[in-house]
Amino acid sequence: MDAKQAQKILLDEQKNLTDLRQQSKEARAPVVLDQQAVGRLSRMDALQKQNMELATEQRRQQRLHVIDAALKRIDAGDFGFCVICDEAISPQRLAFDPAVACCVTCRN
Repeated sequence: MDAKQAQKILLDEQKNLTDLRQQSKEARAPVVLDQQAVGRLSRMDALQKQNMELATEQRRQQRLHVIDAALKRIDAGDFGFCVICDEAISPQRLAFDPAVACCVTCRN
């Protein structure tokens, strides 16, 4: 995988994650208890759903940071090289996730 291919994949993933953030914004909003409503989720269920959405958003945010760092490496001409030992990252590893920053040896 070359840097152009990786950049396209990462930009697409970045856009998808950003779109998902917007779509799930309402689900992360504070839970309001409406005791007059019948058939609504219980407050506990609503809070649990909100917590799950917040955790998902946190993982999304972490992935966006990883993607941003990978795009900066591409712009700097460092794509495909380990940030720790500066050795080439295997093509199979990059094909699996173009945002990886370390080779298999250094990730441990």
